[in-house]
Formats: sequence, structure tokens, C-alpha cells
Amino acid sequence: MSQSTRVTLGKIIGLYGLHGWVKVYSYTDPIANILNYSPWQLYHHGQWQTVTIAEGKLNGKRVIAHLESGQDRDQAAQLLGAEIAVYREQLPPLAPGEYYWLDLIGFTVINTKGIIFGKVHHLLETGANDVFVVTGERERLIPFLWEQVVITIDFPSQLITVDWEEDF
Repeated sequence: MSQSTRVTLGKIIGLYGLHGWVKVYSYTDPIANILNYSPWQLYHHGQWQTVTIAEGKLNGKRVIAHLESGQDRDQAAQLLGAEIAVYREQLPPLAPGEYYWLDLIGFTVINTKGIIFGKVHHLLETGANDVFVVTGERERLIPFLWEQVVITIDFPSQLITVDWEEDF
């Protein structure tokens, strides 16, 4: 499988205890869902490595995991900073009309007056609503609000039409 089929779900950010457990920053919602995917693909020092989760749990407001390959703290320390990804095929299937944020990256964003704003670089979760980060002649933050702002998402054309003024 190629690197393009991987979806980043988190990052190893610390160590937990003496027996090879790691602290995980999870991008999933809820955060403990990252533990539902195994094996993980770790990207560290320019290389991919496949690891299996031996055990994992929510510990307070963070996720901790013990990997089968990590028997002690020194081995776990070698993974600090590693990006955690899974293959796209490991994600749950979507119902018709649903999509993952990943699917919208690179789509062209145009307003209802035909002005091209640029392409979706990434999305942000703000709490109130999700936000497109669109890069073009300048960066724009456009709220992902169906019918109020986002009018259509055309997958075959990779085009998102928004009701958004050019000067915002």
C-alpha cells in the first residue's frame, strides 16, 4: 500500500510508567477511538513502522497505549514524536453523503459569484463549528456551516461552493 492511503490519527507525545507505555495525542473524536484501530503505522525519522497495540486505555483526559514491541521505557522513548496513522481501509465505511475531512483536502473553493478562493488546505475543529482553511492568493477561514455557508460539495469536480464574500 502506498503512503497516500494512510490517514494520520494522532501522535506519540510522551512516556507513561516504566513498562513501555506511551502517551498519545489523538485526533479522533472521542479521543479514545484511536485505540479501535490496530495495527498502527508509525512515521518516525523518515520511516514507516507497523506496530500492534497490546493494550490501551483512557487515563484521565489522555490516551495511553502499550505496544507489543515496547517492553520497557527505553524502547518506548525511541517512538517519541512518531505520527500515528492507519490505512484508509481501516476506517469505518461511510453512509451515502458522508465523507471524511481528508476527502475534502485539495478541493477548489468558489463562492456563489464565481470567485475562486483557492484550495482546501486543511480543516479545523473550533468547538462552535468546523472551519475550512483555504489557501489561494491569501489564506481564508471559512466556516463549515451547511446551507448557511457551504452550498454544495461536488466530489466529481472536486469543487466546494460557498456563500462567502470575497473580502472576508
